[in-house]
This record gives sequence, C-alpha cells and structure tokens, in this order.
Amino acid sequence: MRNSKTSDLVKLSFFVAIIVLMAVTPFLGYIPLGFTSATTIHVPVIIGSILMGPVYGGVLGFAFGLTSFIKSTFNPTVTSFVFTPFYSLGTYSGNFLSLIICFVPRILVGIVPHYVYKGMKKFKDNDGLALGVAGVAGSLTNTLLVMNMIYLFFGESYASVKETDFSGLYTVILSVIAINGVPEAIVAGILTVAVCKVLLKITQKPALL
Repeated sequence: MRNSKTSDLVKLSFFVAIIVLMAVTPFLGYIPLGFTSATTIHVPVIIGSILMGPVYGGVLGFAFGLTSFIKSTFNPTVTSFVFTPFYSLGTYSGNFLSLIICFVPRILVGIVPHYVYKGMKKFKDNDGLALGVAGVAGSLTNTLLVMNMIYLFFGESYASVKETDFSGLYTVILSVIAINGVPEAIVAGILTVAVCKVLLKITQKPALL
C-alpha cells in the first residue's frame, strides 16, 4: 500500500509538472485569441482523472485552475476579470465569484472523466469509445460550466466588454462554445484515447476509487 501511495504521488507530481509546463509555454496550454484563449491544458487533467481517480484528478483540476488564476491576474486579457478578483477593466472588476468560475469547473474536469469512463465501460466494454467519450465530457465540462457561469455571474459586464446587448449575450456565449469548445472537446477526445491506451497498458487499469 505504501508503494502504491508513493507511485500515485509520483504520477501526480508528473502530471502537475506537465500542467505547469503547458501553462508557461506560449501557444501550448493557453492559445491566445485576442479577447480570450483556447485551452488545451485540460487534457492532462482528464488523463490524470482516468488513470488515478477523482481525488487526484480533482487536485490536478485545482492546479489547472491555479494556472488560469495566475495567468488572468498577471497576464490579463480584456475578459480576465471573470477569472480573478484582482483585475479590473474600467468599471468592470472581478470578485469572489471570479474564483468560483476559475476553480470549480476546472476541479470538476478532474472528476467527471473518471466516472464517465467507468460508466461507459459498464455500458459497453470498448476502451477506445469509453476513453473518447470521457475526454470529450471532461473538455465540455470546462467549457459549458465556465461560459454559463460567466453569463450568470458577470452577464452585464461581459456583454459590455463584448460590445453587445445583454439580450444577445447568450448568442455570443453559444458562439464561443461552438468555435472554441467543440474543437477543444474533439482534440481532447482524440488525445485521451491515444495517450490513455498506452498508459493503461503500462499501469494495467485505471483507479477505481
């Protein structure tokens, strides 16, 4: 048991290092698109969730959220106030709700894929399909929760920054989900299958906690 615990901590450290590396490497973890960023940094969180279980996955999700918080605070875009209470743009400022948006969806990215993978395996014993669906689900967990929380918590401010009326804001939200979120989910699904198939052969099976 002690050896297993040590092995899990080594794996956790490895995945955290990957997340940090992706966060600090330009155009790798966060790909700037002017007013926002496309995200690939959730992929190691999803993979870690499947391999190590929801507890360690949640820790990796927190690390993901922390990199987003640091980036939004020290290297902000015009919408960074939705991710950090320490950035403001004119009359628009972040607050405690910014921390909820920044951390809660990202922690869930480290939890949801594990249970989706287990559920899919029970439904149909096809590893590739289960991994792909888990990867897509993890990515969409981030996109859907973040964008809908922005709408709920910072709708008026976000609409002003986007130079649109609040009545048309959800159309903007849906366009971001379609343009950024869907491609991110497809990439996450493909990479999850490719990487996890190899790693599962080495580690025998995913965590079942």
